[in-house]
Amino acid sequence: MNDKTKKVKEKTVKLFLNRIFVFGLLIIAQCSWLVVALLHLYQNYFVFDLIMLLVSYGLVLYIINKQDNPAYKLIWIILLLIIPIVGAALYLMFGNKKPSKSMRRRMNQELSRTEPLLNQDSKILDQVEDKRVMRQMSYTYSVSHYPVYQNTSATYFPSGEEAFEVIKEEMKKAKHFIFFEYFIVQEGEMWDSLLEIMEQKVKEGVDVRVMYDDVGSVSLLPFGYFKKLEKKGIQSVAFNPFVPFLSLVMNHRDHRKILVIDGHTGFSGGINIADEYINKKERFGYWKDTAIMLKGEAVWNMTMMFLQMWNSCKKTDDTFEAFRPHVWHPEPFFSDGFVQPYGDSPLDEHLVGENVYLNIINNATDYVYIFTPYLIIDNEMMTALCIAARKGIDIRIVTPAIPDKKSVFLLTQSYYPQLIDAGVRIYEFTPGFIHAKCFVCDDEIATVGTINMDYRSLYLHFECGVYLYQNQAVMAVKEDAIHTMEQSREITRVDCKKDNFTKLYQSILKVLAPLM
Repeated sequence: MNDKTKKVKEKTVKLFLNRIFVFGLLIIAQCSWLVVALLHLYQNYFVFDLIMLLVSYGLVLYIINKQDNPAYKLIWIILLLIIPIVGAALYLMFGNKKPSKSMRRRMNQELSRTEPLLNQDSKILDQVEDKRVMRQMSYTYSVSHYPVYQNTSATYFPSGEEAFEVIKEEMKKAKHFIFFEYFIVQEGEMWDSLLEIMEQKVKEGVDVRVMYDDVGSVSLLPFGYFKKLEKKGIQSVAFNPFVPFLSLVMNHRDHRKILVIDGHTGFSGGINIADEYINKKERFGYWKDTAIMLKGEAVWNMTMMFLQMWNSCKKTDDTFEAFRPHVWHPEPFFSDGFVQPYGDSPLDEHLVGENVYLNIINNATDYVYIFTPYLIIDNEMMTALCIAARKGIDIRIVTPAIPDKKSVFLLTQSYYPQLIDAGVRIYEFTPGFIHAKCFVCDDEIATVGTINMDYRSLYLHFECGVYLYQNQAVMAVKEDAIHTMEQSREITRVDCKKDNFTKLYQSILKVLAPLM
């Protein structure tokens, strides 16, 4: 057997043993069985047909009167009217965007238990000079219960490589605990380096906890990898384990990226734990991502986000006082402006992530610069961007030039013409793929986090971000935005011309966007 044949055989064996492949086959089998069963009932039972039609039309009326995103309602109404029987069955299985009852119950218990520990100091809000910013901070606190702080410094990293070196340095300093929560963890140089530090810290008596999303890492880690970590003394949780069952519950992913060290140092941003994020492996050209490090009292919000999620999955802590920022850092923290780490979740009806973005756009007086890998926006976001641009606000958006998903990229490009016609400037990052999720506005406001401008991030995922006001990191975000745009190609209206087939495909993708 030659080397080429051997490699093909190894890849084939690996494919058939891959959990995604196996689970995919099981889901396809379930879908096929469902369609066949429904068609059989439709062809043989008139009463069943009539009942399902009535259910479909009843669901249409229910959806019309439901408080939900119009685009999300539209796709289900179309399905219910075109294929009422199959559409009704699909909506009853997938239509509810809320997590499972058991997940909601566990998480709501933890949120209620920790809410008294997250109180807003009114004196801090009183010092915010801009009333629009103060109201934004108050809104975020009222709906997500994460306060705004002073006595905190922020350091912005314009690349995964820069952030990674500092992350390693800070983890090596840990004396008491390391809390680690990431959407993707993949074995490789990046993860192996961090795991080595964690193993050493466990030997030193440090409380090390790792949480990764099971779907985010499903093809990247061996099945039951958390058990392997537990054997090393690292407490571990695979969030919302993926099972091959037709249910929208699998859509609710932990997309957050949070690292907390001894309660006083925290990291977040777009960076996951895989070698492409530090450009040790090339996938789509140069991988542009960003991160932020906090030191100070605002880290408490990040600590609580982690512990709320952790204890809802694996009840560990009866009290939380040992994790406060000043417990292991009694000295005063450097104070630089205002910092508000915030979370968003599908547990409630509040679109915190999208509303933070909308308020930045609506209240801007000079400019808003945006990094996003996916520009799949609803009518509210499109309207806000277009109105701001027509008011004379300098709105610029940077998206990838080399996509990670071709259909999603075509969908992103389908929004360009309307935005450009309104005066929004669009740039594609020519060196490769931009995975960063950042806004910067008027030299005073910025947000860095995990929240993409797409339906999954805004409606289905658990997400987080860091809102900055009058912090030196704001200007660092701006400088990075300008430098990134200099490396990018500005898209013109001429660039938006597509052939008829591509236009048709983009139109279909737009209708399906809320489900993608």
